[in-house]
Amino acid sequence: MPTARQPGCPFDPPAGLIDAREHGPISRFPFPDGHQGWLVTGYDLVRSILADPRFSSRKELMRHHPIIDYGDIEVPPAPPGEFLLMDEPRHSRYRKPLVGKFTVRRMRLLTERVEQVTAEHLDAMEKAGPPTDLVTAFAKPIPAVIICELLGVPYEDRGSFQQHIDTFLGGESSDEDLIAAYTATQRYLAELVAAKRADPTDDVLSDLLDSDLTDEELRGIALILLSAGFDTTANMLALGTFALLRNPAQQAALRADPALADRAVEELLRYLSVAKTFMRTALEDVELGGHTIEAGTAVVLSLNTANRDPERFADPHTLDLRRQDGGHLAFGHGIHQCLGQQLARVEMRVALPALLDRFPTLRLAVPAEEVALRPETADIYGVKSLPVTWD
Repeated sequence: MPTARQPGCPFDPPAGLIDAREHGPISRFPFPDGHQGWLVTGYDLVRSILADPRFSSRKELMRHHPIIDYGDIEVPPAPPGEFLLMDEPRHSRYRKPLVGKFTVRRMRLLTERVEQVTAEHLDAMEKAGPPTDLVTAFAKPIPAVIICELLGVPYEDRGSFQQHIDTFLGGESSDEDLIAAYTATQRYLAELVAAKRADPTDDVLSDLLDSDLTDEELRGIALILLSAGFDTTANMLALGTFALLRNPAQQAALRADPALADRAVEELLRYLSVAKTFMRTALEDVELGGHTIEAGTAVVLSLNTANRDPERFADPHTLDLRRQDGGHLAFGHGIHQCLGQQLARVEMRVALPALLDRFPTLRLAVPAEEVALRPETADIYGVKSLPVTWD
């Protein structure tokens, strides 16, 4: 998917990216099926589209894709409960019952549990000794444990969820593997919802049983929360560590001043923007940035480019943990803004400083250019593994 080149990142940008700055904040580009879509990279334009109901999130309207040629295949509507790919009023039917479960206050109450889970995995890393893959030892298991506990997924089932979500979002699986992983996950979630109906426990999924949501809808909601609550944060923890290891002055600043953690998290979110793009479809002709976006046209919103817009952020390609100009779009904007953003903030705020404090000599175990990135086709920007070592 076209995105902007990111000079100054802690890794080389993947091959094939375009420097969107040369094309302005909005430009046309051809999709594989011949459709002439739009790429929007400017901060103000991206933010305005995300808040504009004239641009739809509906899955069935996204028959044009910037990477995949669907041919004559009709894209079906999003299944019940999978509200990220819906417009109002269906979107609010599913999101509204969840809002109170993910407030700033509720997520901060989880801090002690996040600290405990983080400490357990740092203990295991220390006991095993260097080197290790930070992705499997630290970045993935921490958010996986927390989101599974929030939804009431038994601990022993956590590993299979990690594997299936990697298959969904990793960008390298065959169609057969994708279908198999999706089918297995749907089957499991159906069993989980039925188990909660029979014996509710203290978790978000059980709390939703008092609503008018059907079991099928609850299954869809659970899938969205598990996927979003795990993969994005896991990649932020891995890439955030990578960025700090490649910027020793910023790493030293965070070590020296734990109070910097909140601002550091926001800057890493802006700088890395792991949820790199969103898509929308124009429902009517819209005048935007001096252009007419015709009804039915697909629009790709490049969040990682918007978060490095020099019109919005000073020296945008520099990682600066003391940056004052906040307001990034890493969690989106408008009615689809990430529901679990406060949970992600808590996990990053706890885990990254704890990692640096536990291992003062933490460093890459391989040259930076040998750290393999996830492919451009992956939904979430990240690394496949992050080999690290310490004294």
